[in-house]
Amino acid sequence: MAADEANATDARAAPIAPLPDHRDVNMPWWQELWRRHAHITTPLRARGLPCDIEFGLSAYIVRVSLPDDSYLIISPPQEPSSDHPPGDPGGWIATREHPDDQTLFEVLYDSAPSGARQRPEARHGGSAQPLIEAIDLRLAQLGLLPHPALPHESPHVHPAQPTPTPPSPDIPGKPDRDPASVYGDALRDLTDRLNAAESHADAAALLHQILEPTDGLLAQLGEFFEAAGEKAKEAEEDDGFDLSYDLADAAAEIRSLGEVLHVAEDRMRALTPLAPAPRLPSTPARAPSLPPRALPSAPLRHMR
Repeated sequence: MAADEANATDARAAPIAPLPDHRDVNMPWWQELWRRHAHITTPLRARGLPCDIEFGLSAYIVRVSLPDDSYLIISPPQEPSSDHPPGDPGGWIATREHPDDQTLFEVLYDSAPSGARQRPEARHGGSAQPLIEAIDLRLAQLGLLPHPALPHESPHVHPAQPTPTPPSPDIPGKPDRDPASVYGDALRDLTDRLNAAESHADAAALLHQILEPTDGLLAQLGEFFEAAGEKAKEAEEDDGFDLSYDLADAAAEIRSLGEVLHVAEDRMRALTPLAPAPRLPSTPARAPSLPPRALPSAPLRHMR
């Protein structure tokens, strides 16, 4: 018991890995890329793993430094290049490599859709949680995790440990976020990405994160309210039971909403973009023309 409490205290006190140290960190384009990949970099940095954003063969990648001088490359499919926006690909590939040992090349995770070499994790598509769990498991086996995974982030951690406050996404150029609102901030970022989506296909990919029936936000929100109802029952008071019923009703309504919207992603993807409206002329069609300006008369020439 004492060992569990000590481990929990260490997890709470473990510092998050620092931001990269290069001049691009202060550039708006790099800050936007960092924000779009925060759902990948934040949990890894919480484990003490430094992360950076780089450009790969045809898309941006996350590079993760490991304690043994090897590194992880977490990327969308590079060949052929994808039309998905940065940070929201159709699948993730995570490999471990070493700059001085060319024989070290290990695929930790591959959910990228492909015909010949499709792996079991391909069913997860672009979901980040299974990717982080697979990295957690493999790095723990190799002894390369500076800090253990936090209890709310991995099913492999002892459930009796109290859950520490989750780290908020650390975005350069912006003030630190309140840890109490990190999940609201993450959803707000998703909404911003939806507003900036350049196609209905991109918007459908974002809807997938909300409506996916197993790991999507609505499904997990239903689980959350159901768990909250069970927690309320533990009080063994009348108000606790009444509250548990209200929370159970909320969980049922959320699941019902997911069932109603289960085809919304496909319907969004099938929408045809509207043709751009014709540009109006810069001046009215019947604007009266201005009278011609009188030309100056030529100076008289003196005759001799």
